[in-house]
Amino acid sequence: MKLGLLQLNPLVGDFEGNTQAIARAARAAVAQGAELCIAPELAVCGYPPHDLALQQGFVAANARAVQALVELSADLRCGLLFGCAIANEKPWGKPLHNAAVLCDSGRVIATKRKALLPTYDVFDERRYFEPDYTPCVAEFRGTRLGLLICEDIWTDESLLGRLDYAIDPAAQCVQSGVQLLVNLSASPWGSGKHRVREQLVANAARRTRTFTVLVNQCGGNDDLIFDGASVACDAGGRTVARLPLFAPDVAVLDTAGAAPVAVWPADDLELEVHALVFGLADYFRKTGHTKALVGLSGGIDSALVACLAARALGPANVHGITMPTRFSSQGSVEDSRELAANLGIGFEVVDIDAAFEQQRQLAGFPGGLAEENAQARLRGLVLMTRSNASGALVLATGNQSELAVGYSTLYGDMCGALEVIGDVPKTRVFEMARRFAEIPDAIHTKPPSAELRPNQTDQDTLPPYDVLDRILAAYLDERMSIEQMAARGLDEALCRKVVRMVETAEYKRRQAPIVLRISGHAFGAGRRMPVAKKLV
Repeated sequence: MKLGLLQLNPLVGDFEGNTQAIARAARAAVAQGAELCIAPELAVCGYPPHDLALQQGFVAANARAVQALVELSADLRCGLLFGCAIANEKPWGKPLHNAAVLCDSGRVIATKRKALLPTYDVFDERRYFEPDYTPCVAEFRGTRLGLLICEDIWTDESLLGRLDYAIDPAAQCVQSGVQLLVNLSASPWGSGKHRVREQLVANAARRTRTFTVLVNQCGGNDDLIFDGASVACDAGGRTVARLPLFAPDVAVLDTAGAAPVAVWPADDLELEVHALVFGLADYFRKTGHTKALVGLSGGIDSALVACLAARALGPANVHGITMPTRFSSQGSVEDSRELAANLGIGFEVVDIDAAFEQQRQLAGFPGGLAEENAQARLRGLVLMTRSNASGALVLATGNQSELAVGYSTLYGDMCGALEVIGDVPKTRVFEMARRFAEIPDAIHTKPPSAELRPNQTDQDTLPPYDVLDRILAAYLDERMSIEQMAARGLDEALCRKVVRMVETAEYKRRQAPIVLRISGHAFGAGRRMPVAKKLV
């Protein structure tokens, strides 16, 4: 059978636009001989819909789109399999099902309701959807298809460890005699996740001895970045198709014959850069904005954000503003100017020292940290006022390490629409920045400093970033206790200090802008820690 793999980039809530995108992609696949076209999970409404799913008219809008696609299947003379939301007809349970509809020749052949609903990390599907554990096996033009939706295939204990589920939907389908397993997916990316997903498909195919295909969504939706990377494996677990990373695509796969398989890039750091650019570009496109403002401090974080923004939006759409005070070095101002010139972005210097002096007077010359933060808040005020006046969105420049321990100023450098590198540890920021030739050497080599008091460096109050990031990775990603970290060889007292900083700063992290997620564990909306709690 010839399968059309429709790797699409839907816009959440754009039922008409998404339906048209499915139709365009299906026509392109049919022109290449496709007999069955497969679109991703919830391709009709976009994923994740969040509380949009609770609004009146959501189900009706899905139903209208389903009807349009059913009619399209008659016009194209091709089967269509696509994800949508449907009403739960039972008098109990959640109001919706996360579903897949299979249609052909103008009629619905089968409706699959998702069995395994993730409720962890960034996922909250049990808030909206009712599970249905009934296997869905459909006869399509002489082939028995087993239909699965995303999490339904995440049941490989050997690969994933402890599972959240006691059933294996793929195995259930195979027990009913299917010849082809099809998974509609909206699986967000984290570094290396495309390889995990491919291994899941390969293991499922090998375990069930069934040709298995997974079609994944691509695109940025708020904090989540979907990489696409759709994949197919034959009954022996051999990969026979890979679609591109971070790009919509239409491909036709013949399940009866092998074809050359694309090679995905092996450079994880470059993929992380690509993911951030992709997510940043889609955030602006899908929210209807075109221009960005970046506060350029002369440091590595703002330099990296400016580079990412210039690549994502085009240099003409990015404007950098350097806002020195008496503590800012001339080198930082000139480094920022050189960076902007290298990138070809807009640039200006707005001296805020006089305003800082007035602020000191108004506050009664508080000194210390209060005066340091006052400078950051003045910079946030300038950027947000410019944003209000021009419609350009402010990009916050904090990295994960500093955001985690509260080393970012609330209502200051945390101002913005998007925290572009908020999921990137500081040590990774340095590595990532080396990929951009536009960043002046001086920015790479200077000691990290907020320049809010004389001769200040980050290491005055923080451990070296390589040490800090090891502690944060153990605590945030591996969820280790202080005792476990100490057993690994990390300094126990330092671990306790860092963990306390993280937990004390939780109220600030809650107020951070949307954080683009590229790691295995969400540091933005997916991290849900109480603010009021006992500290270590």
